Amino acid sequence: MAVDEGVAPATRDGGKTAGTSGGTGADGTVHRLKPNAIGLLGVVFMAVATAAPITAMTGNVPFMVSSGNGIGAPASYLVAMVVLAIFSVGFTSMAKHITSTGAFYGFISYGLGRTAGLASGLLATFAYVVFEPALIGIFSVFANTTLKDQTGLDVPWWAFAILMLAVNATGTWFGVSVAEKLLVVLLGTEVTVLAAMAISVALHGGGPHGFTFGPVNPVNAFKGTSAGLGLFFAFWSWVGFESTAMYGEESRDPKRIIPKATMISVLGVGVFYVFVSWMAITGNGEAEAVKAASSANPLALFFDPTEHYVGHWAVVLMQWLMITGSLACGMAFHNCAARYMYALGREGVLPKLQHTIGRTHARHGSPHVAGLVQTVISAVLIAAFWIAGKDPYNALYVLLAILGTMAILVVQAVCSFAVLVYFRRNHPESRHWFRTFTAPLVGGVAMLGVVALLVSNMGAAAGSESGSLLLKATPWLVALVAATGVGYAQYLKRRSPERYALLGRTVLEETRER
Repeated sequence: MAVDEGVAPATRDGGKTAGTSGGTGADGTVHRLKPNAIGLLGVVFMAVATAAPITAMTGNVPFMVSSGNGIGAPASYLVAMVVLAIFSVGFTSMAKHITSTGAFYGFISYGLGRTAGLASGLLATFAYVVFEPALIGIFSVFANTTLKDQTGLDVPWWAFAILMLAVNATGTWFGVSVAEKLLVVLLGTEVTVLAAMAISVALHGGGPHGFTFGPVNPVNAFKGTSAGLGLFFAFWSWVGFESTAMYGEESRDPKRIIPKATMISVLGVGVFYVFVSWMAITGNGEAEAVKAASSANPLALFFDPTEHYVGHWAVVLMQWLMITGSLACGMAFHNCAARYMYALGREGVLPKLQHTIGRTHARHGSPHVAGLVQTVISAVLIAAFWIAGKDPYNALYVLLAILGTMAILVVQAVCSFAVLVYFRRNHPESRHWFRTFTAPLVGGVAMLGVVALLVSNMGAAAGSESGSLLLKATPWLVALVAATGVGYAQYLKRRSPERYALLGRTVLEETRER
């Protein structure tokens, strides 16, 4: 049964009709996102855009080489790819049964219960909410420096921040299909220029010393100035790949598409990261690469081999694509944050939210109100850093990225353990020694290990902001958000059991839990 104007049948708890208050209709329906709006490649592009390949490479690899595991940076990506692929085995097994815009919120609610689900849902929402202003910070820096270098114009960074806020809000308002088209173009160009550098180095037989295989030797991932820091940055480069699940309700045949899109994102991005970072180091030469990454212009690690093997035009293009790449990443995170807010809102975690962020656009089927709320929150955070006189890269980007990464890694770990319980309780017939036990167990433990790496290396990762009050408060803020979710869920359980029963249980009729 189809219903016009962004509303369609929904079920909760595997078949019970939704309630009729707030954002629901009189016939027990809830406002929903536009169905069948995006296919397999669209979901992959949305997920890969959150990983932002050009930002991950140019922003993270030089720091990994200079202060992390040195020439072992590509090996770090290899290790991270294997760990995340193992994590994804359990994640995708669950995605074959549950389709929910809330992604982790829904998965964990079904696996570990509503209380853990709400705590995780708030943590995931919190992470994506702070990721957008973080990316706006690095976008503004890239735009300011590139425009100044290539045209002489010195436009204040906050002007670019306002521009990106407007672009992100507009993209979400008109729906995921519009955002997908823009991201395909932006992502395609940034991947092409990085691949051009890497392939050119390979075709020329490597760098000044030929091919060297030390950078991809897994042993070297655990060596260097700070191996833990290098490994953390490698995992950081993938943040957002799990966003595939939140596009399930808008995709075609989500039980098939989402698992495929997740594995394609993890493995595809992983192979790309390993190859590009390896060729960047090889193209310079191992010793020369460390010197370039440690110089006053660490981007020389990528610019020098690009200039030598491709041409100056590619360096100029790469500078502009660093801007568009961070824009694509920020837009993808804006979409993620809006969808998590919408998922919490439509269930009436707070009743009034059903009238606001739990609603979808009548024509575009987009979480337009949630998108506007996310824009306002991002603007407030950006304004706070600007008023405090903080640097948009060293403070706005780095501090908020560390905060969001810690939150999302905790949720990923909890989700792995939710897979173990979910299949034991709900689908014993689908249990498998590797897919639903070993993989999620190893993935969960590994994610906790990455959280430990982050906590132990936060000061080094924050650089000049290592003494920041926000950095010191990061673990406590993550704990506070989780505790708020646990506390409020217990409050609902005692005072409003009918609302508690709905937590994490909204799934659409055609994508119901099975």
